[in-house]
Amino acid sequence: MKNTKFLIFLIALLPFLWGCPSNPIEKIIQPSLGSSENPPATGFDLTNSDQKAIKIADKVMIAMGGRKSYDNTRYLFWNFFGSRTLLWDKKEGNVKIESKKDDYTLVMNINTMQGKVKRKGEVLTNPDSLAKYLQMGKDIWINDSYWLVMPFKLKDSGVTLTYVGEQEVEGKMNDVLELRFKNVGKTPQNKYQVFVNQSNNLVSQWSFFPKAEDTEPRFSTPWTGYTKHGKILLSGGRGKYELTEIKVLEKVDKTIFERLP
Repeated sequence: MKNTKFLIFLIALLPFLWGCPSNPIEKIIQPSLGSSENPPATGFDLTNSDQKAIKIADKVMIAMGGRKSYDNTRYLFWNFFGSRTLLWDKKEGNVKIESKKDDYTLVMNINTMQGKVKRKGEVLTNPDSLAKYLQMGKDIWINDSYWLVMPFKLKDSGVTLTYVGEQEVEGKMNDVLELRFKNVGKTPQNKYQVFVNQSNNLVSQWSFFPKAEDTEPRFSTPWTGYTKHGKILLSGGRGKYELTEIKVLEKVDKTIFERLP
């Protein structure tokens, strides 16, 4: 029964994991295209990405606070759809995930896959159970962090970025960028379309397509409620969904990533 519930959870999560790059902590290479202030990550598909799309992605980065400000942002905290909270140390790759709804707390490093899990009052010690829930934790982090910081990751590893055209959203003209993926994420055959408001260079909407050849998205949600946190802008409004309690923290007690309640 426990294994069945776990599989149901993963199946529900998979649509949001498709194509999300699995490691936002990427080494940076010097670009041959795009702004020198926003170089692409190692593995970004420069060859098949077009220059217009790259220039728009650079404008988005500037509007959001800039690459330097994002790179220097270390700790992010947010509540994902009221379901769970995450605290992420971007520099070290440490994550704490806590869900009162599902009664678990997880602390781990998403690079080493080492960590601890407490579920329904019990600290997991069985190696197989621990490995299963640590993988679940990484999958949650991949999904939930992408919903929060996607606009900073338009030139991420494995991404092919192209310009689709113009489209009106809520009475405002938008440039539409298409993200396809190569050798990243759980199922890289999907694609996203990201709508960038021409007047302020902020993402106003995104659409998710399970397969790259799909012509209709599985879902589209707005990106609203931009607020400055630290030196960067972050958005929490996703239509009927919402990211809340968003915080940028300069310091946290590092033992928070080592202990369970």
